[in-house]
Amino acid sequence: MAEKAVAVYVTSAETFSGKSSLCVGLGLRFRRDGFRVGYMKPISSTAKRIKGRVIDEDVESIKELFQLEESSEILVPVCLDPLTLESILKGERIDIKERIKKAYEQASKDKDVMLLGGGASLTDGALVGLPSQKVAELLGAWELVIIRYEDDLSLNSLLLRQEVFGGSMLGAVLNAVPKRRLEYVRRTVRPFLGDRGIKVYAILPEERILLSMSVGELAEVLGGRILNSPEKADELVEYLMIGAMSADSALSYFRRKPDKAVITGGDRPDIQLAALETSTKCLILTGNLYPNAVILARAEELGVPMVLVGQDTLTAVEIIERYFGKTRFHQKKKIERFEKLLEKHFDFEGLYKALGLKKP
Repeated sequence: MAEKAVAVYVTSAETFSGKSSLCVGLGLRFRRDGFRVGYMKPISSTAKRIKGRVIDEDVESIKELFQLEESSEILVPVCLDPLTLESILKGERIDIKERIKKAYEQASKDKDVMLLGGGASLTDGALVGLPSQKVAELLGAWELVIIRYEDDLSLNSLLLRQEVFGGSMLGAVLNAVPKRRLEYVRRTVRPFLGDRGIKVYAILPEERILLSMSVGELAEVLGGRILNSPEKADELVEYLMIGAMSADSALSYFRRKPDKAVITGGDRPDIQLAALETSTKCLILTGNLYPNAVILARAEELGVPMVLVGQDTLTAVEIIERYFGKTRFHQKKKIERFEKLLEKHFDFEGLYKALGLKKP
């Protein structure tokens, strides 16, 4: 076992690139391989203070998964909530560096590997004098950069990070690569980056389940009410379909997509019934129009939640599309799927060698 924890700072170019997913996946694998794993998010701009406690959803999930005993105040030493930011702007002196260092000392005690949740951009933390590269430098961490690969222009942010981080940058993970581009990325992009000194540890294909939202999350972002089968609130929705067609064509249309949410008016029982006869995770009824008793009973029988919302159909779709693929990573199905992706595509042997880690 290592005398001092090896620190890996997982950062990205934008929000929802997969930082938390990667921390979870790496940490669970490290634990299975016998390493003592710690985690910390040195600076959080998403944490909230609730009754005096600092709460960051990602950190709370990871704390539970890794069975960490440290308090939230240790795992999130700097919470950039509005109150803290206002104090800083008014000139209040807060020794943030010392706070982070002390928290790290406690969080890394008796650990072999420390995973650090980094910022979503190079500017995160700049307001308090600790942008990404300064945090990594302060804690002596190696940087691992994860980006969502949409096209070749996505590589700009990765090359910029190499310029900033220099020799302490371990390498990169290319996430959510469209399946039609996988072979191209393997044959062309990976060698291109390798020639420029960037080791690509994984090329991860896009997976619908990792972009999905739960029924409960859909209800929450729409301000809706689940009318039945509340125990199904954690079911994951991978596709959205709008029910605005004729009843004759509805059934064949809905059969095209599995694990979907169907958004339709509450006054369309014909569409609702057709959706219930296919692989549907929930029905979103717009216009605050309550379904009739027959449809509600059928939905209850099949275990398909019906969510009543006030928006019209198009507005509801627009709201959901703003959130789809951008929800927090904590559902068991997502974690299990991401673990399998890493097992198949991640070069753990290369990572262990680069970090000087040897399995106990």
